[in-house]
Amino acid sequence: MIGRLRGTLISKQPPWLLVEVGGVGYELEAPMSTIYDLPATGKEVTLLTHYAVKEDSVALYGFLHESERALFRSLQKVSGIGAKISLAVLSGVSTQDFARLVQAGDVVALTKIPGIGKKTAERIVVELRDRVDGLGTSLPGMSARSDAPLDPSAEATVALQQLGYKPAEVTRLVQKVAEPGDSAETIIRKALRAALGS
Repeated sequence: MIGRLRGTLISKQPPWLLVEVGGVGYELEAPMSTIYDLPATGKEVTLLTHYAVKEDSVALYGFLHESERALFRSLQKVSGIGAKISLAVLSGVSTQDFARLVQAGDVVALTKIPGIGKKTAERIVVELRDRVDGLGTSLPGMSARSDAPLDPSAEATVALQQLGYKPAEVTRLVQKVAEPGDSAETIIRKALRAALGS
């Protein structure tokens, strides 16, 4: 079981990260909440991990905060929710906001997250209401990084599609929120907020 990695951040192509530890490159999937707060590539990073083994695959997921990893694991205990939807939840709302939505029983807001329909949202509320109390810990503010790619809008578009949003919806969201000088992470963050608020 791999529970934690500390090494050099080689690349970040949301939702994928590559971290080199002792000469070995670990490929991880991470939610946008983690990607927003990562240092620039080439810097040292410490990630909490979740190691998942299935019949046909092995996957490693990375998180900067224990509250994110705890929510990722809790979500997968709900029937019908796997890693992809769990990452979409963490990318769409903070652990604090998610805890509030669940405790308030806000099924409508939960269904705005890709992959979550009404029945799944209802299951989340019923099954996680008693488990989200400890997840409301505050997360550091999300900020844009200085190593913005050449085409942030294109990178944001790819990342949002990998999170489960439909191409037409992604195009609309990116065009609506992108401003000159925005990094991909900033565009993604604004698009996710717009999607949940729409």
